[in-house]
Amino acid sequence: MNAAPIPRMSAEDRRELVLHAATRAFARGGFHGTSTDAVAKEAGVSQPYVVRIFGTKLELFLAVFARASDQIRTAFEDVLAQDLAPDEDVWEHLGLAYGALLTDRDFLQVLMHGFSAGGEPEIGAQARAGMGAIYQTLMTTGCEPDRAKDFIAQGMLLNVMMSMHAPEHAVDGDDIFGLTTCAFGEMLPALAVPD
Repeated sequence: MNAAPIPRMSAEDRRELVLHAATRAFARGGFHGTSTDAVAKEAGVSQPYVVRIFGTKLELFLAVFARASDQIRTAFEDVLAQDLAPDEDVWEHLGLAYGALLTDRDFLQVLMHGFSAGGEPEIGAQARAGMGAIYQTLMTTGCEPDRAKDFIAQGMLLNVMMSMHAPEHAVDGDDIFGLTTCAFGEMLPALAVPD
């Protein structure tokens, strides 16, 4: 009996496969600590194939980093496109949308690695463009600039705390416990997934 042939992946599907693998690899090692060979191994493809699709490691990282920033902006745009009742707090809905993104540790780590690699001119430019787009999306609410800034600052605090695995290590009596419970609030139990 012959096995059914495995369907060939489209070029877009193969690109997505590599992008997902690159997200996982860059989340672990950052820009400087991840090679295109590591991405290829993660994707189950050859290293020359990764280079053929994306060119350089920098171009691949920029694609992964831009996708992470766009994911936040898109989540906020989706909230703002909803027909919320006048008494509904748009900021609460934006916060919930961001909270839903926090479960994807790879996405968060890529953001953190991208911000920390901002000394690389192209990565710094991508970080500024991504953050600027998120800020401008929040400003469409008609808020004051300080409101958008404070919202972004809260999100960055959550990113840092997720990067250090604070939710799963929040033990009453530890110095970080109060900040962790205050920062995450009702989201904490869902994010406190053991290492």
